[in-house]
Amino acid sequence: MIDIDKQILYWKNSAGEDWAVAQDLLHIKRTRHSLFFAHLALEKILKAQVCGYTKDIAPKLHNLVRLAQLSSLSLDEAQIGTLAEMNSYNLEGRYPDMLLPAPSLKDAKAQLERAEEVYQWLLSQLPE
Repeated sequence: MIDIDKQILYWKNSAGEDWAVAQDLLHIKRTRHSLFFAHLALEKILKAQVCGYTKDIAPKLHNLVRLAQLSSLSLDEAQIGTLAEMNSYNLEGRYPDMLLPAPSLKDAKAQLERAEEVYQWLLSQLPE
């Protein structure tokens, strides 16, 4: 039998670690890597949500919008748009043929701020 609470805790804690790394990388101006880790944090917090909703192990998906759909949360258009934008950083971080120029520090900070709003909201939706 699957210990869902343990699964949720794992994804939540791991997301928090990756979010901190995203912040650290932005601080040293590693914008592409920062946004990759922000994507990873969002992916993991969404997987915690999916575990909580389905009472099963989260699927091996990286698409944030699809994970949000599987979580059954009611995200607004802006939140879904942010998740869709963040998906591109997952691909850039994994596949060299998808590599685009690194975002400027200003653009990365703005993207990370939007991502943090969604991340914090997703975190607040988890049961205590």
